[in-house]
This record gives sequence, structure tokens and C-alpha cells, in this order.
Amino acid sequence: MKLITAVVRPERVGQVKEALFRAGISGLTLSRVSGHGGEQEIVEHYRGTQVMIEFREKVEFRMAVSDAFAEAAIRAICEGARTGEVGDGKIFVQPLERVVRIRTGEEDGAALTPVTERQLTPVAVGGAG
Repeated sequence: MKLITAVVRPERVGQVKEALFRAGISGLTLSRVSGHGGEQEIVEHYRGTQVMIEFREKVEFRMAVSDAFAEAAIRAICEGARTGEVGDGKIFVQPLERVVRIRTGEEDGAALTPVTERQLTPVAVGGAG
């Protein structure tokens, strides 16, 4: 099991979400965040004062996936988020020790994805049609 965190441009949220849904990943959390990566700082004028904007608005996707879905999730995020410009974002992948679905008490893989790796193979091989 993996915890995948992706920080992307806010204007790419729709494309990332659609790509994840096509890959069979529907359980995710979204947060608005701000950060600084490789982008240049922006200097703006506000009420006659020069203001340096160091941190850019970003959106953070977080999802817990079974091992079978990790690569599909990474590919989907890259597909949806990539513009080719500095500031497209980053993906962080961490191992998960345990997952519990509160409603049913299901644990680990049973609490994450309702499909098996065998059902995933046509999506991964056939593309996101």
C-alpha cells in the first residue's frame, strides 16, 4: 500500500482528476496549499507598494492506493498535470503501514480499492481510452 501525494498547478486539477478516474482511482483528498519550488519570484505592485510573491498557490492531491494502483496513479497524475513548464509540481510516494475503513472495519487492501490487480491490467495495458 502506498500514500501518494501530488502537488500540482490549480488550473490542472480537472485534468488530473479525470486522468485518475480513468485509471480507476476515485478515492482522493484535495487541499489548497502554497509553496515554492523552481519558479521565479514575482514582483507585483499593490497600492503603490512593491510586493514580492515567493509562494505560489498549488493544489495537493492525496490518495491511499494498493500497490497494484501505484504506478497507474503516478502515470495519471503526470498525464493530467504536465505542461512542460517549471512549476508543474511533484509526486511523493510513501509506504503505508495500515489502513482501516471506519464504516466497515475493513483493513489494508480491502479498505482501499474494490478491484483486483487482474481487473487493473486492461486499464494499465490498454491505456486511458
